Amino acid sequence: MLRDRFTADMKEAMKAGDKRRLGAIRLIQAALKDKDIEARGNGKDPLSDEEILALLQKMVKQRQESIAMYEQGGRTELAQQEKDEVEVISSYLPKQMDEAETRAAIEEAIAETGASSMKDMGKVVGALRAKYAGRMDFGRASGLVKDMLPKG
Repeated sequence: MLRDRFTADMKEAMKAGDKRRLGAIRLIQAALKDKDIEARGNGKDPLSDEEILALLQKMVKQRQESIAMYEQGGRTELAQQEKDEVEVISSYLPKQMDEAETRAAIEEAIAETGASSMKDMGKVVGALRAKYAGRMDFGRASGLVKDMLPKG
């Protein structure tokens, strides 16, 4: 389970004196705790591993946006800190699918859902999210789904 891995890695980082890794793992655990509290408030169970992977992807995306803004603003030290966090967070994500794998998965999802037009895009993306959470960039995948669905 990912939660156990975060705890073990945090202890290891503390022992090794790796402040960079320790800080990033603490950020992950804080975000996870916030989401668990939110879920409990809505009467739901704590996050599953798939939901944790989606949270980690969101954290990476937020940091990549920050990196771009810091670099535009000439704040290289802050950009580097964000890059370090991305590196640690990404280490918990499964290998990301490449373009060819993503296209194949989309074709499969279109066939499985029987999608025949753009109005079925939600069904296709939903099927992809259920099957490939943490492994697929859904921002990029949505654009590919649009391109691959028949116009109509």
